[in-house]
Amino acid sequence: MTASKSLRALREAIVLELLESENEHEFAAAVAAFDHPRCEVVATGEVFEGPAALAGYYARVHAAWPDRCCRVVELHHADAAVIVELAFDGTDRRSTASFVFDGARLVGQRLCGDPHAPAREQENEPPHPSPGVAARISE
Repeated sequence: MTASKSLRALREAIVLELLESENEHEFAAAVAAFDHPRCEVVATGEVFEGPAALAGYYARVHAAWPDRCCRVVELHHADAAVIVELAFDGTDRRSTASFVFDGARLVGQRLCGDPHAPAREQENEPPHPSPGVAARISE
């Protein structure tokens, strides 16, 4: 069953408001957009669950990319998610994010890029390995 047009519009508005909060570096508002704050970083297998963990994630990303902001390239709706291709300004990277919903409640975000790569590059850290990512995310 596909989501109704009104539910799709509501979900899209929630995602766009979240992204605007991130772009304005209003991270408390970004965390508050979630009914259940959760962010999964597919590239590293990291999961940030709960308000404090998600706020820490935003602080770490902001420290790595203080001028980072994103713009929507493409946006698609699925039955329980909004999938967004993002282009980041302040960096030359692109990524895709899936925003997971339970009805009209935003309950998760799944990022397909590594938001910490710039910090690791500055610190000469190797990238996180990808084997076992699915297992770590599903835990």
